[in-house]
Amino acid sequence: MIKILRYTEYLYLAVAIVSIYKIIEFWNTDRESTYIFIFFAIVSIGMFIFRRNYRKRFEKRKRDNKQ
Repeated sequence: MIKILRYTEYLYLAVAIVSIYKIIEFWNTDRESTYIFIFFAIVSIGMFIFRRNYRKRFEKRKRDNKQ
């Protein structure tokens, strides 16, 4: 279960990196389409941080219950 949560964290980070690349690529040519990529980048980074904190909290609770 923990490994799956760790992989989904990095999936969100990958989406954010691709979105930032698309923002840089389209900024001067097609600015209207970059706004959706800005949204994806912000949401993906937020979800990465949220998932990471949730997983660490879950691991700590599991460790504390074993002791």
